Amino acid sequence: MPVPSTPSHRLSAAQQKFYHENGYLLGLPAIYTPAEMAALNAELPNLLALLQPGETSKDIREWHEASTYLYEIAMNPKILDLVEGILGKNFYFWASNFFIKEPRNAATVGWHQDAYYWPMAPHHSVTVWLAFDDVDEVNGGMKLLPGSHLGGIIKHKRSTQTSSVLTLELEDGSDFNADAAVQFRLQAGECSLHDDRAIHGSPANPSDRRRAGLTIRYSGTEVKNDLTVNPNFKTYLCRGTDEYRHNPYGTPPTRRYGRPNFKPVSNEEAGKV
Repeated sequence: MPVPSTPSHRLSAAQQKFYHENGYLLGLPAIYTPAEMAALNAELPNLLALLQPGETSKDIREWHEASTYLYEIAMNPKILDLVEGILGKNFYFWASNFFIKEPRNAATVGWHQDAYYWPMAPHHSVTVWLAFDDVDEVNGGMKLLPGSHLGGIIKHKRSTQTSSVLTLELEDGSDFNADAAVQFRLQAGECSLHDDRAIHGSPANPSDRRRAGLTIRYSGTEVKNDLTVNPNFKTYLCRGTDEYRHNPYGTPPTRRYGRPNFKPVSNEEAGKV
């Protein structure tokens, strides 16, 4: 059932204009208070305990399908109000993924566009990046190139000779200026929004502080997934109505912590190379 709104997190016309011109939004009101965020962080080890040998926190993908802990975050009315300001009144969520950089971790996230990985059309999706820790340039916070979402999808290359957790990155020589990137800074409990076509990435975390964030992906109901590429794709209607019925629906979870009984298609497997 669609979740009702909470007016305090509605985007202003100026914020909507900035997002559509630049492909991202920062400076948003907090989703969770410090006490609420501390409680969510206290529960996170229960989810990490479900990882199997050889897996890392990066493998916590689509676990909202089996964990009310994650499903309830994705359906938080404050987050949905922000998303509705970008996507309009009819939208669903379909993906979640933890990105945790432990202290003194050399892993990076290379420059990329989310839309390149996703077998979905048209491009009308937004990512919410919810900070579980304070995030800045010291502990590997994300950077994004303003306006890059307006330049179309750029060819990506596959490489295993990289420190990036993604093996598909923008090709060398792609026409963009990394020096123009905006540094994301968030306090725990805050979130950012970015367009699925915006070029972004993040450096390593050489600090003594963890950098954990949960990404949640939302799309307008007109966006259709290619089930031949991602056959386990499931949607959860957040607001409005689904007049298109392009995609299958998932069943909301009932357990506090769980993992789906399938292995989600990875970004690399879905990437067009």
